[in-house]
Amino acid sequence: MNPRHAQSRLSSGPPPEAPPAEAVQRLRHIHRAVSDLRRGVPVVLRDGDVRLALLAAEAATAAGINELAVRAAEPPVLLLAPTRGAAVLRRPVERDVDAVAMRLPAAVLQPEALRSIADPTSAQPRGARAAEPAPLPPLAAPALALVKLAQMLPAVLAAFWSAGAADGLLEVDAADLLAYPGAAAAGLHQVAVAQVPLQDAPDARVVAFRAEGSGLEHLAILVGEPDKAAAPLARIHSECFTGDLLGSLRCDCGQQLRGAVRRMAAEGAGVLLYLAQEGRGIGLINKLRAYALQDRGLDTLDANRALGWDADERNFLIAARMLEELGISRVRLLTNNPDKLTALAACGVEIVGREAHTFAPNGVNDEYLATKAARFGHLLD
Repeated sequence: MNPRHAQSRLSSGPPPEAPPAEAVQRLRHIHRAVSDLRRGVPVVLRDGDVRLALLAAEAATAAGINELAVRAAEPPVLLLAPTRGAAVLRRPVERDVDAVAMRLPAAVLQPEALRSIADPTSAQPRGARAAEPAPLPPLAAPALALVKLAQMLPAVLAAFWSAGAADGLLEVDAADLLAYPGAAAAGLHQVAVAQVPLQDAPDARVVAFRAEGSGLEHLAILVGEPDKAAAPLARIHSECFTGDLLGSLRCDCGQQLRGAVRRMAAEGAGVLLYLAQEGRGIGLINKLRAYALQDRGLDTLDANRALGWDADERNFLIAARMLEELGISRVRLLTNNPDKLTALAACGVEIVGREAHTFAPNGVNDEYLATKAARFGHLLD
């Protein structure tokens, strides 16, 4: 399979309608669970009568580990993404598995050991040699999906929980996780707009969007009046702190951002959607971890996979919803990525054409750009 098509959350489909109050409440539930996981608090994932208590390995504390070990129906297992699980166990895993489960002796079941096993940037994972394969519990895939939403390493300590034993722990329905990409997009609405003159586009405006039940915020940069153009230039740009703000030479993101604004200003109209999906959806910290792995010889794709992430984790339903809110249904997409064309078209956006958006290598990002072309299918010629 072409790796650029092995994408778990390159979410697409018809643009979602605004969610009812019940859906908003479920969205809030998921974000509360994300907050708990990041704070090292266990949460319970349920599907019917099956309940699985989860503790993010990256944020695990001795108290949280002890709570799972003492109150669970069975000893907890560590769930890892298949690529990371295969590396830790030093053996291949079956194709198309959702996760790998392993059991650790009680003496090794400690916060530092869990973090080092979960993190491929660790020089010597503590306790990895003591890990033994374990049967994969149900709900393993949604368990990793939930910790990914927290933008933490996809590694979670999991234990079966009896019904009614939550005792204050937040419970999340697995079905709500499957519906999350659409619900997160459906709840988007404009919350602020202001004139923000830019160096290359003095008439620019910035529109802020926020989803109901979520703290995530996305921005649209409007140059001129794109909603009045037949098919304005449009760019879907995932935020890149290192490239956009710091001017990092490792990528071409800053050049793409400012170059897009210049082109829109030259045409007199355009819209740039600035999505809060750093590092193709893996988050800034994980992107920095990927950089550390690239410094050891991995390319962009293999570094993400070593961390347990897929090639692209972005949710393009959000972009489609923003365009809908802005009154824009037809665009000329400024991109080198054919998958963006496919994803947006599947979301109901009419793509009139693709506009190339290439920049010359700078001596540092040469291999990065070559990987984009060879392994992600970007059109850089």
